[in-house]
Amino acid sequence: MLKEAHTITDAHSKWLSLAAKRVDTAMVKVFDEMQPAGSSSLAKAMRYAAMGGGKRIRPLLIYAVAALSGKELNQIPGLDDCAVSIELFHTYSLVHDDLPCMDDDDLRRGRATVHKAFDEATALLVGDALQTMAFNLIAKSNLNAQQKVTIIEVLSRAGGVLGMAEGQAIDLESVGKPLGREQLEHMHQLKTGALLRAAVKIGSITIDLNEQEQQSLDQFAHSLGLAFQVVDDILDATADSQTLGKTAGKDAAANKPTFVSLMGLEAAQVFARELQEKAMASLSIWGENADLLRAIAIKVVQRES
Repeated sequence: MLKEAHTITDAHSKWLSLAAKRVDTAMVKVFDEMQPAGSSSLAKAMRYAAMGGGKRIRPLLIYAVAALSGKELNQIPGLDDCAVSIELFHTYSLVHDDLPCMDDDDLRRGRATVHKAFDEATALLVGDALQTMAFNLIAKSNLNAQQKVTIIEVLSRAGGVLGMAEGQAIDLESVGKPLGREQLEHMHQLKTGALLRAAVKIGSITIDLNEQEQQSLDQFAHSLGLAFQVVDDILDATADSQTLGKTAGKDAAANKPTFVSLMGLEAAQVFARELQEKAMASLSIWGENADLLRAIAIKVVQRES
């Protein structure tokens, strides 16, 4: 756990909690509307994967960016569909990441991974179906046509060879190999950071922010994405499996390069706080209006799982 340098106000904590419940409610509705396919074994496995807890950081980012408009969230067309879409997309990546051919993990969010609760073939199909479901939600949403096209492009780019998939490929290729800091940062800006940056970008598209405003938010997301991974590496080295909800110490056991193995624990903790400060400083043009985004940055760095 990192020493606290900032705190989240009760009001912001309540807002984040309500926003997380909002996306869960919206996600339940989406799954309930899958009938008659909703009763199939695949649909049940999809629901198991998506509704099994999680921090909901990516949809929270979409909501917090949208809140910069000063509007109530329910006044922004298509916003909930965007929030659900990115969580489904993220969940697909976790299901595939846990497969034996990838990171081979038995535990996710405090319970059996999908390929353990069901089987490997089902887990593969769950990931495929969640990814396509995410795009379908955007296509059917109340966003305008230009917003739909742009968001689909942002999400597909973040998930592909210019983002998450390439980051995972580099990760697999790097097992047992020494990576320099620049290489490690590049890998995680793709594997972890790309989808976090996409969430912030998608939020800005829903409220039609201009280029300068989007740029300041992208700087925030760039620092936040790297901070998220640094903290992940710290927790993997210091927390237990019960607290994490996934197998602790797995990176070291697999001889994977991490920020802790590269920098040492204390230096990695300092780096995480520096990234948090950098992320929060990039929001200066927004003043207090961006306090929800700052609260998410605090939440990311001070989390224990």
